[in-house]
Amino acid sequence: MKPRLVVGIISIIVFTSLLMFNFSKNISSYVDFEQAASIDSDRVHVVGVWDSDKPSNFSKETQKFTFHMTDESGNSHRVVYPKAKPTNFEQAEQVVVIGRMENGVFYSNDMLVKCPSKYNDGSELEFTQAE
Repeated sequence: MKPRLVVGIISIIVFTSLLMFNFSKNISSYVDFEQAASIDSDRVHVVGVWDSDKPSNFSKETQKFTFHMTDESGNSHRVVYPKAKPTNFEQAEQVVVIGRMENGVFYSNDMLVKCPSKYNDGSELEFTQAE
C-alpha cells in the first residue's frame, strides 16, 4: 500500500473515533431531581413543571432567575438559571432544565419551555429554547 493511502485511512479512523466520542458525551437522557443528584455532569436534563405556588424572581444584581420546579416524580427543587426569565415561561406546560444538581439546588445552564403551539388547537406542544 502507498504511504499516502495508509495515512488517509488512519486519519479517517481517528477523526471518526473523535467524532463518536464527542457525540456520546453530549447525549443525555431525561432524569428526575433524585437521579440528577447522583450524576456527575453539567448536561443533565430534568423535565418538570413550574411550581407557581413557590416564589420565583429575577435578581438584577446577580442576573439570575430562580424558581421552583416539580419533576415528573413529584420532587420539587429550586432552580437557578443564569439568564432572564423566558418570555413565555408562565404559559409553559413543561420545562426542561439542563445543568447540574448541587446541594439540593439545580443550577441550569440552559432551559427549554414547552408551550402550546399558536397554530393549532393546543393539543400539541411546541418546543422553544429560552435565550
